Amino acid sequence: MTPKVRKAVIPAAGLGTRFLPATKSTPKEMLPIVDKPSIQIVIEEAVRAGLTDVLIITGRGKRAIEDHFDRNFELELYLERAGKDDLLREVRVTTEMANIHYIRQRDPLGLGHAVSVAREHVGNEPFAVLLGDDIMVDDASLLRSMLDLHDRYGRSVVALQEVRPEEISSYGCVEPKVVRAGLVEVKRIVEKPAAAEAPSNLAVIGRYVFTPEIFGALDRITPGRGGELQLTDAIALLLEDQTVYGRTFETGRFDIGQKVDFLRANLEVALERPDLAPQVEAFLVELVRRRGLAR
Repeated sequence: MTPKVRKAVIPAAGLGTRFLPATKSTPKEMLPIVDKPSIQIVIEEAVRAGLTDVLIITGRGKRAIEDHFDRNFELELYLERAGKDDLLREVRVTTEMANIHYIRQRDPLGLGHAVSVAREHVGNEPFAVLLGDDIMVDDASLLRSMLDLHDRYGRSVVALQEVRPEEISSYGCVEPKVVRAGLVEVKRIVEKPAAAEAPSNLAVIGRYVFTPEIFGALDRITPGRGGELQLTDAIALLLEDQTVYGRTFETGRFDIGQKVDFLRANLEVALERPDLAPQVEAFLVELVRRRGLAR
């Protein structure tokens, strides 16, 4: 019987250089999407999918992440005395949503290395990896479907999205064999290929469900691009021993490591909020009119 996935791993040790100077003293994972740190949105996704044991891989300068998910008795007391019950509930949710653990990635040796340091916490169990730069606004439907596929097949599953040919060199890329709508078998995977050499336009996006054998593959990889240990290379080795599936999807993802997508995510999330949508929509309409962008 295939073991159920119980644990989620969230790598959060990156320096966030694309958002300097904002990330000089603030972890990029704490940059807000409207009024929630992006890492909280990722954890909420894991919880909605049924994963309440969360390991965050941190690094130097990331203490604010731990503080955010810890109790703040002074703030809670102030909100309680002020009768701000809605805000009090919001603050307490951050400390109660999951069992959150932390471990440091002492050396910045890449995503593959970051996942490898989760070995002791994960043990001999399957687990999910959620990258904080990819925000999914889909009520966790993609992650739930990937967990269902693991339950059915007992194999690793990666999330895949079609990208433009000129974008594929920024991603891991797979050669797919179609199983059915929304599901492919990964025949080959390569890291950041040139467009002319890419086996498809299906890019690996930041959601994974792994069997524990990924750790053995991570032990065998050598430094790749930039001298880092690439998770893509470990998946390629895993393919030598067992099938890996790909779950394709189309919408709901924002790459908030990119400034434009970060802004888009803020607008999209705000437009989904009844308390904000009318004002944000009116602002956008006025902005388009004022700048003469309407056609």
